[in-house]
Amino acid sequence: MAALDRGFWRGKRVLLTGHTGFKGSWAAIWLRDLGAEVTGLALTPDQSPSLFELAGVESVVAASRIVDLRDPAAVEAALAGERFDIVLHMAAQPIVRTAVAQPVETFATNVMGTVNLLQALRAQASLRAVLAITSDKVYANGGTGRAFVEDDALGGKDPYSASKAASEIAVQSFAKSYFEPAGVPLATARGGNVIGGGDFARDRIVADIVRAARAQEAVVLRHPEATRPWQHVLDCVAGYLVYLQALANTPQTPRALNFGPRPGGAEVTVGELATLGVGALGAKPWRHQPDPASLEATSLSIDAGLARRALGFESRLDAPAAVALTMEWYRRQANGEAALGLCREQMAAYEGAA
Repeated sequence: MAALDRGFWRGKRVLLTGHTGFKGSWAAIWLRDLGAEVTGLALTPDQSPSLFELAGVESVVAASRIVDLRDPAAVEAALAGERFDIVLHMAAQPIVRTAVAQPVETFATNVMGTVNLLQALRAQASLRAVLAITSDKVYANGGTGRAFVEDDALGGKDPYSASKAASEIAVQSFAKSYFEPAGVPLATARGGNVIGGGDFARDRIVADIVRAARAQEAVVLRHPEATRPWQHVLDCVAGYLVYLQALANTPQTPRALNFGPRPGGAEVTVGELATLGVGALGAKPWRHQPDPASLEATSLSIDAGLARRALGFESRLDAPAAVALTMEWYRRQANGEAALGLCREQMAAYEGAA
């Protein structure tokens, strides 16, 4: 399997947006440990506790700047006088139910936030690669259960999915109009449903399970029958970093890739994931509470075969292994172990296994 290249990352000036979020915090820690000089750009964490605070990510990165990407002047000011080699754009409004309640804010963040960042990056003369993270939900989902591939039609029946599909189109337009003519590869990564230690966000299954277990309550599931392409954050972030290595070094690298479970892996429902989770934590069994107003797709699957063929990369942790590693992180953190040390230990084990 394609590996992380420490020689590539050593000394690289990396702009990481969304470094205060769950996935962004893992990415910030890993990039720093790979030797990169990381500048983070994001809003303050929107929940407490947060991995950003628990792991002290602000002290890990070279610079941590609180900036609202919806404000183009603020974005331009934050990047003025700076030079970056690599950009990993992870900042987003990532919660489906929040998007349903706040569609305008979600489109402003996920579409115009991306546009504002790309516009400011046009002034960067040293860029070698830019990767914007979207979602597995960017595809027009007819509910057939077929795994989506990268050239399937984009779409979205709910505001979150539509905002991410629109972001894909915006990125493609900037790539064709400005970045590719300047010799800078600009691509998108469509990640699956990511789980891992340190996620405390509202309305995400693992965080809900952990909160319920710690409160000695039963977690409530809206759609236990729904399937999702579950992926551990280690597999997800490693895929993004390997993708950036390829974009910077190999001109023919595809400009959009899916990242998710290994092709041919067994589908795992929300209910099955919750059963694994509550079992690992010794929590009460989950209970079903339907939400008739929900716009979430029942079936969602993506084909990550192109990433394997183009990058030599594929996820190594299946759903049971991903759940076990995730719950181990929460158990040990609840018992007093440092969040940063836990992240670094799991990263080192992952790299060592590769």
